[in-house]
Amino acid sequence: MQFFGGSDISPSPPAPTAAGHNANVMYMFNRNGVCLFYREWNRPLRTLNPQQDHKLMFGLLFSLKSLTAKMDPTSADKGNLGVPQLPGQGCSFHSFRTNTYKLSFMESPSGIKIILVTHPRTGDLREALKYIYSLYVEYVTKNPVYAPGSPIRCDLFNTNLDQYVRSIS
Repeated sequence: MQFFGGSDISPSPPAPTAAGHNANVMYMFNRNGVCLFYREWNRPLRTLNPQQDHKLMFGLLFSLKSLTAKMDPTSADKGNLGVPQLPGQGCSFHSFRTNTYKLSFMESPSGIKIILVTHPRTGDLREALKYIYSLYVEYVTKNPVYAPGSPIRCDLFNTNLDQYVRSIS
């Protein structure tokens, strides 16, 4: 996301040198804002405790979705800024980029929100997020011992997610 013109993001961190070092952090929230899953691969600086971090990330997404829906030039019904929207409702927000990271976002029809924070030079991750959601469906929701709405603790999901995220370039 760029403001006030400019053609390139600067200064930017060095490009990742090996495959699999693009992804930094992943969050997964349910429709109520409960963090179901959090995973770090490359996060050198931690400034907040996990609960504050999760609340800030969900608040950021809530605000960005609300803002993009309000600014949507194709919709006559703008709604009220800050009012929660149903999954799939409003303008579709996919990602934004800063000089230090790129945040990619996907919301499923059931309200599961997947956020992947990567290197700023990473390309479009919509298909990658859809694949991560398919891993969630396959290894978490189909797991008979998983209680919906509880934190995700599934070794098969973790293993397959780690393997897939390493392949993202």
